[in-house]
Amino acid sequence: MTDTVISSATKEVVIGFERPFVIIGERINPTGRKLLAAEMAAGDYSRVKADALAQVAAGAHMLDVNAGIPMTDEPRILAETIQLVQSLTDVPLSIDSSIIAALEAGLAVYKGKALLNSVTGEEERLESVLPLVKKYGAAVVAISNDETGISEDPDVRFEVAKKIVHRAADYGIPHSDIVVDPLVMPIGALGQAGRSVFHLIRRLRTELKVNTTCGASNISFGLPNRHGLNSSFLAMAIGAGMTSAITNPLHTEEMVGVMGGDVLMGHDAHCAAWIRKFREPSAEGEGAGTGGRRGRENRRRGGGGGGAANGGSEGVQAAASPTAEVVNG
Repeated sequence: MTDTVISSATKEVVIGFERPFVIIGERINPTGRKLLAAEMAAGDYSRVKADALAQVAAGAHMLDVNAGIPMTDEPRILAETIQLVQSLTDVPLSIDSSIIAALEAGLAVYKGKALLNSVTGEEERLESVLPLVKKYGAAVVAISNDETGISEDPDVRFEVAKKIVHRAADYGIPHSDIVVDPLVMPIGALGQAGRSVFHLIRRLRTELKVNTTCGASNISFGLPNRHGLNSSFLAMAIGAGMTSAITNPLHTEEMVGVMGGDVLMGHDAHCAAWIRKFREPSAEGEGAGTGGRRGRENRRRGGGGGGAANGGSEGVQAAASPTAEVVNG
């Protein structure tokens, strides 16, 4: 069993094989969001604030923070965004950038143990990112591509992940601090993309013993009803052994898929989280337990000693009785 511990100044989140699935909120990312990009570039972080709070309220366990805006001072903007988000919430963060200087600027101001996003199998990237991971005591997302690009063969992607894990060990970084992104391909373009990534997740778990993550919405790119497909994918990925994903917690269908996957894999003890989320409260005065059933039966039979006219009031009394409350917990 492998546990990857990520923390803020006051809160830990553990990504692990036998733990509930970890949702990493994806919304603080200006890529493809022109208004957010313009605001962040101008020093306006009001939308960042709203996105951070909304994602945590919706159930995100961590937040991914990206400031990839062309022609701007990305290191400064990323550092400012991280400081703001950490002032608003205690959930741990994933620091997301392709620019080394931005990653280091983010790590320098971060309070806790961050998840660095990301390192690839490319030599230049390995030599630049892994020393930062070691220096700041961070964990890191390892993406399964290298100088040759992204292979459609999941076993080739496994070898890239293996290379990253071994190179990290040379820097004294344990496999528990590496979360592999096996790279989810669009199922609409590659019909075997689902089966391939599930095969790869199983290998990563059993052979390299590393935790995994992904950009969950990649699977549905270009298809209708993306949320429904994403939900199915997430539940199946959890069944294959995936332990976290970068996704949008504001999408209810995806969250239901994750919660259902946790239930079916035994990661939601006594189905407690599922019950808290979906149990419908009884309407006030409605007979919901044994008393309510008895009242309905009496009305159908016309009484039980009290006649048809008394059946209704007897049912109401039963619904309000202590026995009825105990039956419903």
